[in-house]
Amino acid sequence: MTDTSLTERAVTEHEVTFTVDGDTVAGILRLPPNATPTPGLVFLGPLTSVKEQVPGHYAKALAQRGFATLAIDNRHFGQSGGEPRQYEHPPKKVEDIRAALDFLAGQDAVDAEKLGAVGICAGAGYMSGAVANDSRIKAFGAVAGFFHDVEMQRKWMGDGFDAAIERAAQARKAFENDGTVETIPAVGDGDEEVAMPLKEAFEYYGTDRGDHPNYTNAFAVMSREHTLPWSARAHAPDIKVPTLMIHSENALAPALARGFFADLSGDKDEHWVESKGQIDFYDDPKLIEPAADKLAAHFNAALR
Repeated sequence: MTDTSLTERAVTEHEVTFTVDGDTVAGILRLPPNATPTPGLVFLGPLTSVKEQVPGHYAKALAQRGFATLAIDNRHFGQSGGEPRQYEHPPKKVEDIRAALDFLAGQDAVDAEKLGAVGICAGAGYMSGAVANDSRIKAFGAVAGFFHDVEMQRKWMGDGFDAAIERAAQARKAFENDGTVETIPAVGDGDEEVAMPLKEAFEYYGTDRGDHPNYTNAFAVMSREHTLPWSARAHAPDIKVPTLMIHSENALAPALARGFFADLSGDKDEHWVESKGQIDFYDDPKLIEPAADKLAAHFNAALR
C-alpha cells in the first residue's frame, strides 16, 4: 500500500488491491488526518464509471469529513481485472462490495464494527443488494439514486425488454464460445445505439469534463442479461439500517426513488434538492459539498 498524494484537509490516499474470485480489484483508500479506528465507507458509482470519477469525488469529500473511504473499480472496469471488459453485472458488483468491506474491516485505521455504504446513480440501486444482505453495513446513503424496478422497465420497453434479454444471452454465448465481445458505446452524441441515451451523460463521460484515462466508453451487450432483470425495489423491504436518500425532481426517475424510499423498513430520511439534471450530481461542488455534509451528519449519527 503506497501513499500517492496528500489532498487538501490532510486526507491521505493509498492505491490498494484485493482479489475477488481470482481477479484483482483496484481501489483508492482515503484516510482522514490522524486516523485512529474510525468508521469506514464503501462507494459504488454510476453505470460503467471508474473510481477516479463520481465515486471518487464523494469518497474524497467524506474522507475530508473524518471517515475512512474506499472507492473501487469493479471487476471488468478500469484498473481491475475481469473478462470480458465493460461487463455490467449487478450481482458481481455486490460481491465486489462485500470483498471491499472485508478489506476495509482489516485496516488498522478502520473500526470494523462501524461500516457504511454510499451509492450514486445506478450504484445506489446496486448497493441496495449489498445493504439488504450484509449485516456489516450499519448505514446507507444514496445520492441521485436510480432504483431500477424491473416491472417499470418492462412497461418502458414493451416487447423490447424480452428482445434485449435474448440479444444479451446470444452475446454471452458468443463470448463463451470464442471470446467475441459485442459492445456498444456507453454514451454518444449521435443516433447510434448507446447504453446511456442521455445528452447530459455524453457531456460528462464523452468530453474532457468527466473523461479519465482509466475510463472506457463501452458497454458489453451481454450485460443486459443481468442489468434489465435487476430490481433495486425488491431489496428495499429488507433494508433495515438507517438510510439517507438525496435526490432531485430533475434527476433520474424521482418516482422510482419515492417508491424505493416508501418500501424501506428501517429509519429513513430523504433530502430533496435543486439540480439541473442527473449529471451535475457527478461533479458540481455546489451539489457534492452539501450532499457530503448531509451524508457525514447521517453517518456520524448512525456509526459513531
